[in-house]
Amino acid sequence: MIGSNQIKEEVKAIESRLIAWRRHLHANPEISFKEYKTSEYLQEELKSVGINDFHVVCETGIYGFIGEGEETIILRGDIDALPIQENNNVAYKSKEDGLMHACGHDVHSTCLLGALSILKKYESDLPYRVMYVFQPGEEQLPGGASLMIKEGIFDGVNAKMIIGQHVYPELEVGKVAFKEGIYMASCDELYISVQGKGGHGALPHKNIDPILIGAHIVTAIQQMVSRHNDPRIPTVVSIGEFIANGATNVCPDKAEMKGTIRTFNEEWRADLHVKLIKLIKGIGESMGAEIIVRIDKGYPYLENHIESTQLLKSIAQKQLGEGHVQDLEIRMTAEDFSYYSQILPACFYRLGVRNESKGITSSVHSPTFDIDERALSIGVEVFVASVMNTVF
Repeated sequence: MIGSNQIKEEVKAIESRLIAWRRHLHANPEISFKEYKTSEYLQEELKSVGINDFHVVCETGIYGFIGEGEETIILRGDIDALPIQENNNVAYKSKEDGLMHACGHDVHSTCLLGALSILKKYESDLPYRVMYVFQPGEEQLPGGASLMIKEGIFDGVNAKMIIGQHVYPELEVGKVAFKEGIYMASCDELYISVQGKGGHGALPHKNIDPILIGAHIVTAIQQMVSRHNDPRIPTVVSIGEFIANGATNVCPDKAEMKGTIRTFNEEWRADLHVKLIKLIKGIGESMGAEIIVRIDKGYPYLENHIESTQLLKSIAQKQLGEGHVQDLEIRMTAEDFSYYSQILPACFYRLGVRNESKGITSSVHSPTFDIDERALSIGVEVFVASVMNTVF
């Protein structure tokens, strides 16, 4: 068993390596489910820290074990990047045109790799067997987490807990934050096609106007939230794209819409899908249009196991200090870590990366997102302390 100060010393000893790992990953991003070079790099770096026995799954995912014992703690990091052109002027700027680690997966993978390098060193002292998962495709449906589960990587594993972390640019570097219970929303994609009849804008009686019909649909779907949903269940239905290419005097034939559906209850989620499809088709058909509606079901809601999260929060407070651990509110954003939380006791916490004095304030999924690299050490500390100090 190693204490708080010794963990800090071990992390400090690998700080330069953490930065090198993160910068390499950041400069060489790969899109979801195509992370071939990323996977190869991580495999080589695992070998460099003495971890040679691992498995490749879903083509680019990696998992393996450290230590012995029947009870297992799982650590997860994701490895894919986003289709975003980076606008940062830094030495480690993305070398891939149109691709960027804009959601911090380079950070998550680095923290996991750093934690494993320390845990491997103390393998004989581990209180539990450690399973590690470098997961592909978090950013793209159906989500790499769901595929790794289907591949059976957890079959026969007596998992006491799975731990994941995510960068949080709203929180200053040096801090972490936790939320017990329901934390992040389910996420589904809504696609609507309104086929009307185009014509001259001055002769609306001869047309079937898809813009007008679409406008009715956009307004009406909000009634699903305001009048059909239990107000105690946070729910969002938002249309983010509405395309109808007419002109000042031209009514187009078709309107296309895309949107998102977010909520925190699986029974209501399923009911909402049925109600939305019925409502949208009914409006379109009543106004003479042909309607195609598709809902692509995405990630479930994410629920942090209460006892596990309370335990890890207390461990983080001892490791980092009381003032460095905060509480989170629920978020309408989604994460495929939620699949793990549906089958295993899970804790998904946030890692502060913000530094206003350095201008590091951009949100994730933006072309100027970056981190204060001191966050790497904090992420490793919490991972290692969580394994070393967990008592069930």
